[in-house]
Amino acid sequence: MPANGTIAPAEALRLVDLITPTQHGIASRVLSRSGGGSVTLFAFAAGEGLTEHTSPFEALVLMLEGALVLTVDGHAVEARPLLIMLRG
Repeated sequence: MPANGTIAPAEALRLVDLITPTQHGIASRVLSRSGGGSVTLFAFAAGEGLTEHTSPFEALVLMLEGALVLTVDGHAVEARPLLIMLRG
């Protein structure tokens, strides 16, 4: 594993094995980081969420389990199993 805590290139791993969910709250882990953005793995406890925000990068939401409703440009969108959001 690289010193910055991200995963090594060309290493095949199961996403579920890379994070330990919490019973209450949100767990996160940066898997990759570059000048063009980052890839962050999140595990949300039931009922948890992130506050609305903007980003200079596109976002990819990939659901491994459960359901998630995101607000994108003021519209509720269900992310099941995949949602791609443009930057802004």
